[in-house]
Amino acid sequence: MLALSGMRTRWITFVGSFVALALGVGLIAATGLALAATFDAPERGPERFAAAPVVVRAAGHLRVDTPTGTRTKPLDHPGPVGPRTADRLAALGRTVADRTFPADVTVARTGPHTTVARAGVDARGPRTDAREPRTGPDVTVARTGADVGDPRTDAEKARTGADARKSRPGQDAEARVGHPWPVAAAAPYRLTSGRAPAAPGEVVVTTRPGGAPLRTGDRVLVRTPAGSAPRTVVGTVAGRGFEDAVFFTDDEAARISPDIDALVVHADATAVRRALGPDSGMDVLTGHDRRRADPDPDRDARALVSVNALLGTAAGITLFVSAAVVASTFSFAVAQRRREFGLLRTAGATPGQIRRTVCAEAVLVGVLASAAGVWLGAGGAPLLVGRMTEAGLAPPWFALGDASWPLHTAFWTGVSVATAGALVSCHRAGRTAPTEALREAAVDSRVMPASRWTAAVLVLIAGLGLPAVALALDPGDLLGRKSYITRPMLLVVGFALLAPVLVRPVGRLLTWLPARLPGATGVLVRENTAAGVRRTAAVAAPVLITVALAATLTGTVATLEEARATEARTATTADFVVTPGQEGRPLAPAFVERARAVEGAVVSVSRSTAVTVLEEDTALVTSEARAVDPARLAAVSELPVTAGRLSDLDDGAIVVNEEWLTTRVGDRVTVWLGDGRRASLRIAAVLTTGTGDNGVYVTRRNAGGAGVDRIDVKVAEGGDRRAVAAALHSAGAATGTRVATKAEWLSANGPGPNDPTRTGLRMILGIALLCTATALANTLVMATSDRVRDLAVLRLAGATAPQVLRLVAAEAVVAVGVGAVLGGVVAAVNLLVVWGALVLLGVMSAVVVPWGTLGLVVVAAALLAAVSAVLPASLALRTRPVELAGARE
Repeated sequence: MLALSGMRTRWITFVGSFVALALGVGLIAATGLALAATFDAPERGPERFAAAPVVVRAAGHLRVDTPTGTRTKPLDHPGPVGPRTADRLAALGRTVADRTFPADVTVARTGPHTTVARAGVDARGPRTDAREPRTGPDVTVARTGADVGDPRTDAEKARTGADARKSRPGQDAEARVGHPWPVAAAAPYRLTSGRAPAAPGEVVVTTRPGGAPLRTGDRVLVRTPAGSAPRTVVGTVAGRGFEDAVFFTDDEAARISPDIDALVVHADATAVRRALGPDSGMDVLTGHDRRRADPDPDRDARALVSVNALLGTAAGITLFVSAAVVASTFSFAVAQRRREFGLLRTAGATPGQIRRTVCAEAVLVGVLASAAGVWLGAGGAPLLVGRMTEAGLAPPWFALGDASWPLHTAFWTGVSVATAGALVSCHRAGRTAPTEALREAAVDSRVMPASRWTAAVLVLIAGLGLPAVALALDPGDLLGRKSYITRPMLLVVGFALLAPVLVRPVGRLLTWLPARLPGATGVLVRENTAAGVRRTAAVAAPVLITVALAATLTGTVATLEEARATEARTATTADFVVTPGQEGRPLAPAFVERARAVEGAVVSVSRSTAVTVLEEDTALVTSEARAVDPARLAAVSELPVTAGRLSDLDDGAIVVNEEWLTTRVGDRVTVWLGDGRRASLRIAAVLTTGTGDNGVYVTRRNAGGAGVDRIDVKVAEGGDRRAVAAALHSAGAATGTRVATKAEWLSANGPGPNDPTRTGLRMILGIALLCTATALANTLVMATSDRVRDLAVLRLAGATAPQVLRLVAAEAVVAVGVGAVLGGVVAAVNLLVVWGALVLLGVMSAVVVPWGTLGLVVVAAALLAAVSAVLPASLALRTRPVELAGARE
């Protein structure tokens, strides 16, 4: 009853705690429901081979036996099905070979509306008067994909038939994938119009809403690895959602792409396995396993990885901020009630009764707020998921499941946070003697007991010591997202614990100049800030948290981006860089040949691959690698070599970085290449670790079947840059390849405003700002409402109402400034740690301070604080000063 009576009397004190906790629980519940949906990717059955009885393809995983069991890793470039294997399986039953290759389609336009040339296809073939698509300089063909910095999700990018952007007005350009027509029945695809292709110039295409309006009889330009040629659409099939395809005759598909990527076998699976034998290196897929032969079968699970990380981080930061805000609010509320507790002690209340009363109030607030928060979270979760899909943070198919445990977890977390936040305050309230409580009511003193000093020192030692150990042992670990998101929290807690001690010196520093200006306002602000330590610390605490998180998170990300850009600028000395627009697609062979023939240019062709090493006989570790021509590499790059020489790289050697366990030049390492082949290679050189982009280098022989996906071009000494640029752009126009200067390439590879990382950080900071706004408003309303007698005394001393309001607003702004300074110190320490890690990793880059973000956060907090302090003060000033001065608590 005493707890209920206290809450009814001091309802203003508990409203803010209720709102802050309800919002925190609501956010935890919403993110928890969304997080639960990421634990299981949607169950998708086979797509490309849904109607195939048995699918045979090269093994897609590397399997290595170790003393602790068999370890597996996905292969970067699984090999083809060999001709002998295909012949052996053909004896068991009918077989259909699948070949997959890029097949980009361009449809000419003649005006603002699409006008597609019709060939009038019939049984006799195409009409002779069909108009051919133009292939001159005014026609831009389909590019191989979207620009670098595409904000789409991984799942969307992985679709081999993703839309290509319109490259020029009057053109439709689509990136598609080619197959032989006989394999269409394995999906199955069914003709919706026309007929099957029967001649080399005929194709069947998939159609879908929103795609190019292709119909039977259209004449299109199709670009494949074998070159570009006009073709006639003789049939259409309805798209099935996982690809946009172009089907050729079996013979033409074999000419374009000789390798067999998969083989559909109409025979018993047991007989197929028996015919292949146990060591064939082939996978025999039936049932649900046929999905492993689909394009990018793991795209759904991979797309959820970033969603899982983002939501987990958001939930963790929400919990941290909510706990800190609630603890700070309860601590201030208890400090405000010292006179009340002193009177209760004088009336005979025991310390245990005082503690139980405060704890009961906290539990009651926690239960009510948590229940409200669960209701808010259940309603807000669909909105959160919808916003994430709209912003590209989650794939379009992402949806909530039916899990209920996040709601239970959020509820009990809220109750626990409220109870834990009040425990320390309860203990202090119970220990205060009646006379001490009455004496301390006028001014704050002894605001730091020994227990708080001990906790603050221990937390600060951990917050500073752990990064120091990491700098000494593994600097690269400090650059990981989990590290730079969680590391600031220890320092935030440490500085928040020390806030009552730091408030006075920081407050005097901020008010030094105003106190020397004419008038009494500056002096009063300085003295009131020093006297009301608990009030100032309670206002500064949420600002400290928000400023520290905002500066650390955005500053670290920006610093790492600048470091990567610095590495790229330093490592690449080429004048032009050519990369495919769509991830996973090679550059057109025709462009590669023409680029190599450009006069006055040094051309370095490279391939993206991977190598896998067995570390300590227990774990398979895969590293990204590039297959290069060593003689050309030195001409277009300046890699950060710490040992050895790049010129020593050959077919029997490898260049590694300092992250590898073996880094001594001349030692041999056993690796598995991208296609699964095992090789023993000699270490020719060692690179610095850097930000993690300094990978491994091998030669083309060890590329594991990878295609060319990057060309660096440097104008030779004495060469004509304009002529080289013209030749490259001419080759690019003829093959649908975009040529970029070094500056353009660096800019394109940088993050854009819709970068998922930046969007995710904005969401996390928005959560922190929401909690901060609630805590600020609550604390200042509580503090101002408790100072009505002080304000009345100022009025009786001759101060006007505007002067009093200006004083209250100035005190609130100074308290925000104290929090901003302390938060800035925390951020500075964390950014210096990041900079030190980069220096130790061999990257000399500047620290990027997000001044704009910090300014917005501080200004918003200052405005909110001023309004939250002035409004209750203005209401209090409506009462006569004499009545307020004589009022008793």
